[in-house]
This record gives sequence, structure tokens and C-alpha cells, in this order.
Amino acid sequence: MNVLIIGGGGREHALAAKIVESPQCDKLFIAPGNPGTAKVGENVNLDSKDVPKIVEFCNFNKIKLVVVGPEQPLVDGLADELRDNHIAVFGPGKDGAQIEGDKAFSKQMMFGYKIPTADFVRFKRENHDAALEYLNMKEYPVVIKATGLAAGKGVLICENFEEAKKALSDIFVDSIFGVSGDAVVIEEFLKGEEASIFVITDGKDYQILPASQDHKRIGDNDTGKNTGGMGAYAPAPVMSSMALQCVDMEIIQPTMEALWDKEIDYRGCIYIGLMITKDGPKVIEYNCRFGDPETQVVLPLLEGDFLELLKSAAYGKLNKECCVYKTGTAICVVASAGGYPDAYEKGDEISGLETVEDDSIYVYHAGTKAENEKIVTNGGRVLGVTAIIKDNDIKLCKTKAYEAISKINFKGIHFRKDISDKAFNKTPFI
Repeated sequence: MNVLIIGGGGREHALAAKIVESPQCDKLFIAPGNPGTAKVGENVNLDSKDVPKIVEFCNFNKIKLVVVGPEQPLVDGLADELRDNHIAVFGPGKDGAQIEGDKAFSKQMMFGYKIPTADFVRFKRENHDAALEYLNMKEYPVVIKATGLAAGKGVLICENFEEAKKALSDIFVDSIFGVSGDAVVIEEFLKGEEASIFVITDGKDYQILPASQDHKRIGDNDTGKNTGGMGAYAPAPVMSSMALQCVDMEIIQPTMEALWDKEIDYRGCIYIGLMITKDGPKVIEYNCRFGDPETQVVLPLLEGDFLELLKSAAYGKLNKECCVYKTGTAICVVASAGGYPDAYEKGDEISGLETVEDDSIYVYHAGTKAENEKIVTNGGRVLGVTAIIKDNDIKLCKTKAYEAISKINFKGIHFRKDISDKAFNKTPFI
């Protein structure tokens, strides 16, 4: 079968590398792709907003499955448009994508179905003064989130009232998140350890993939600004078997029930960001797609036919036996451009790529492009250097990942030195 992936980042490179392993995959296209995806499929120049062109491409190339990587096309309704044209899609429609595109919607859904999460209050831009009054009465820290999409950067943790006041001004007055910041949710700060879960669903049945742990802050020891993610590892030891059972019963099952009750036919991936607290797992956020860089560590650990898993979900009859996790560890370290997540330069040559890839190392391209027969930087998060081993030795896996990334260089390269350290000698919360 012929497959089209929408997107051009590290997540899409990881999806492409896994999908192409399937014996069912005859030809793989990635739109727009990147120099990494060009090695495993054919990059095509399609704009995710140009639905007629995508439909025309799918019909001409006999595409049997479209996999939508990023959140924005899903929130915009691309999956609906393609399904209306009888093209199978892995990814929810616009109604399902609300779980990420509208944080107030997802929080209200959680409260309505007694899904454990942080307490919250929602304020619109015109209620700026009321929000300030509310913040002046709160205990700190608090979390302020733009309700719309903000490329993974719309979450601000405020340690005191002055920080919260500035955050509101940045969002409501300076519009740092544009229309995505027309409203905010102000949440209690949850204490514990984060974990991420991917749930693959056909709208009725579902399969849980191995838990991972992202590292959002730009600096070691979780310091500095939030980013799209500076690295991840899987499986995450904090997600004990008891914690996973709790997540399944108290979070995933009622989430599926809520979507069903709202008549949302959700066919795709539900990303659940969790905080494992002393009181049990609680939901931080939902995403309507695979996470980045979590995808880069979860997918390499799966055995079997990943394309069959996605296809069966898209076609409404999930095949839960075709692709499973048995053993192994993966660690992804993100190499970012100097200055990221603020202003950064592009166009710097990347050296050392040819020296690192082997059976245990995979370099996922995120912000790169080919220029004059060279690979150059073209984004804030440039590469995801991922080590994959067959056993559960996290320290060995970390050593391999950092040995590999030390061989790569470009002007201003930055990466955290502590990816996966939280896993060492970890005692699960529950």
C-alpha cells in the first residue's frame, strides 16, 4: 500500500522510519519531509492547508492511508476533509482535535468525567483584571496555559504573583501566543514526576504504548524556558505496573467514554501528559497526535507491523496484536540551535552526521534542510540523536546517546547533558 505522512519534523522522520519497515508499505511519501525522511521515502511539496492538492495527490498516487503528524492540520480539520473524499486517515477529526486545540474543552471534559487533573479556572482576554484579582489570592506556584495551540510553549509556571502578572501581560497585552492566548486556564501546580502515554485507538478499542518521559526545559535540571522538548527516554520507570493500571482505569477508559458520549469518532493517537503524584496519576494535558520527541524513543522499541497498527485504527478495527513492546530502552537527545527557544540562526552547516548512525544509533532530522549538497540547520530543534539498545540498561543507553551526539557539530549547538537521569534508581510514586 502507498502511504502519505503529513509533516516535516523529527516526529515525522520517526514515523516514516518505522512505517517503511512494514511489508505492507509499497511506497512512502512525506509532505514536506526533511533530509532525514528523504532517506526512507519520497519528499513531496504539499501544503497541509491545500486540501484539494492533497486529495488530488492521494487519488493520483493511490494513497491508502494518510498519517497526520502535527496538531495544527488536525485542529484545522484536514482529517475530516480527507475522509469526506473517501481517503483513510490516522488522526482525529476537528471535533476530536479539540482535546489539544482547546484546553478549556479538555479540562471541562476531565471534570465532567471525573478524570483526575489539576483544579483550574478559565479567563478570557477581556477579563484580564479579574484574572489578576484571582491570582492575587492564590498560593504559588501556579500554572498559566494559553487555551489554544502554542507549539508546545504555551505553558508558563509562575513562582509568585509578580511572575504571574507578567505572564498574563505577555499573553493578554503583548499577545505572545496570538489568538491562541485569547483565553487562559490557570491551574494548580501539581507536584510529582511527569510521564507521557500514547493511546492508539479506532474510536472504540485502544492499545497503550510504552510510557516515556519528556524534558521540556532548555537547561539541565529542568531550568530555563519551556521548549518543544529537549529529549526523552522510554520506557519510563516512574510508570509502574500499578500506575499504568490506575491510568488505564481512571484516565484512559473515562476519556474514551467521554469521546464516545460526545459522538466523537476518534481514530488516531491520544497523547496523555501525566503527573505521577503521591495521590496517583493526574492528567496535565491531552494532545491529539504523537508527541515530539517522545515518538523518537517509543517507536523504535515496538516489534511487529507498525503500519498495520495505524491502518487498522484508521479503518475502524484495531489490530492490537500486530505491534507490541517486549523489551529495550531508547534515549533521544535533542540538539538545538543556539538561542532557542528564543531567536536563533539558520543555515549553519552540520558536520559529523555520517560518523554516528549504526544499529544502535538513529539520528532523526527535525530542523534541517539540504543546501548545496550539505545539510544545514533550519529550525530551533535541529536533530534528535537517539540510542536504542535491546535490554533495559538506561545508563548504557545514555552513554551511547551522548557518545554519538558528541561527534555532531554546528555553530551554536546546544543540548542538555541530563536526559534520562531521572530514571536512575527510580522508585515509582505508587
